[in-house]
Amino acid sequence: MADTAALENSKKIQTLRKSPAALLAAAFEAGSVAGVVELREVPFLTMAGLRVNPAGDAGERLGALTGGLPSVSGEVRSSGDTAVLWLGPEEFLLVAPAESHDSLGGDLPRSLVGALGDGEGQVVDLSANRTTLELSGPRARAVLEKGCALDLHPRVLRAGTALSTEIGGIPAILWKTADQTYRIFPRASFAEFLGRWLLDAMREFATTEVP
Repeated sequence: MADTAALENSKKIQTLRKSPAALLAAAFEAGSVAGVVELREVPFLTMAGLRVNPAGDAGERLGALTGGLPSVSGEVRSSGDTAVLWLGPEEFLLVAPAESHDSLGGDLPRSLVGALGDGEGQVVDLSANRTTLELSGPRARAVLEKGCALDLHPRVLRAGTALSTEIGGIPAILWKTADQTYRIFPRASFAEFLGRWLLDAMREFATTEVP
């Protein structure tokens, strides 16, 4: 009975949720060109901010739970569909599938809090704090270079690297997940602005003729 009630509650939550860039879904589809550059929102990912000494007991417990904590700037540690991004020497962002969240029957971030222990760090549920925009295709880097100060050349920014930056003047975390794919994490309140900025930056590539 309890499981049935939890499932029904989960369905209601999913029905009521509206992602920060939902109103741009049709524009993202219309502005994308398959095989050139594509933009979409990946909504409702489970995110948690972790503040902990990675060399301490709490850090080791969290690392065991998540697949490890990154140790240097830009590093990402992954275990299955869960990834931990380095934000600072003792600050990390955990990113996991939507269904991992407690409200949808998962065990994050509750299990992270349990692994932390008392007074040894901090775990904050940030799932509603940011959204995820995914930019992909052979022109994705050229789009980002119009408004990102990072050196995005693949010799410098390799796949599997995540860094805090600004894109179009908007603070965001940029994660290069594959050679031609980037995930961008803006705060929810900036999602629409950044989505429209990316669409505008993509406009010159809105053709199937790639030189």
